[in-house]
Amino acid sequence: MRIVIAGASGFLGSHLVDALRQRGHDVTRLVRRVPTAPDEAGWDPAAGTYDRDALHASDVVVNLAGSPTLGNPHSSRWARELRESRVTSTQVLARAVTEAPRPPAYLAGNGISYYGDHGDRVLTEESDSRGHALLTEVTREWQAAARPAVEAGARVCYLRTAPVMDRRAAPLKTLLPLFKAGLGARLGSGRQHMAMISLRDWVDAVAFLAEHDTVSGPVNLTCPETPTNAEFTRALARAVHRPAVLPVPSLALKLGAGAMAPELLGSLNVRPAALETAGFTFRDRDVEAVLRSGLR
Repeated sequence: MRIVIAGASGFLGSHLVDALRQRGHDVTRLVRRVPTAPDEAGWDPAAGTYDRDALHASDVVVNLAGSPTLGNPHSSRWARELRESRVTSTQVLARAVTEAPRPPAYLAGNGISYYGDHGDRVLTEESDSRGHALLTEVTREWQAAARPAVEAGARVCYLRTAPVMDRRAAPLKTLLPLFKAGLGARLGSGRQHMAMISLRDWVDAVAFLAEHDTVSGPVNLTCPETPTNAEFTRALARAVHRPAVLPVPSLALKLGAGAMAPELLGSLNVRPAALETAGFTFRDRDVEAVLRSGLR
């Protein structure tokens, strides 16, 4: 298949490009500069322009573009860029899909923050979105931006991605030095569910969605057995052979993390129902397996 990827230079995008090529697919990377390689095509989401030939000839379009979620949570500029970078890129590629003579499938990046805090309740793709946390509101707008592609008859998958646990990228890259120094700690009560996925399962799942045209709509990209924050903290501490016994008080997190505090204290007990129903097999089903994979 011919697959076009926005955000191909990022951590997830670069691994997805390699995996898709290994599976025999023709991958084109969208770049925001003048293309310099045969596998590149230009686009400018801020200007709303894109390489029509590349997009319209594709079988699948994958959007992973967006500014980093790590930043100053007290900055209105950071929050604005977080929102605009995702919504704008999604809108531009949705328009590209709708204008194609034969609309390609559209795998539109998104996040599990869409659901908001549901406590212990098990969440599948059919669950509602609630609350007004920053990332929850961003993911709602992010998803709505892809709607024109659905209305044009394209197969659209919303990639509701959980944090991808790998030692080379946040959040695990940030947490590892703390835990190795014996400073690992549960967040607040630690009872909140903390969804996650391994890099290899994320890559395999997105490739699966590109190749299987029977799946559409929201898709949770998360391991099947979601741990609590306390379970994750104990598992990571064991993995690095260090203690982690003290909590970080909820109040301190709310003050320090600002708009991102709901992501640390909210509970998302998510299940990847759509993938499992479609026959996808996870290699890393629980927190122990996810960390083993991520720490290699």
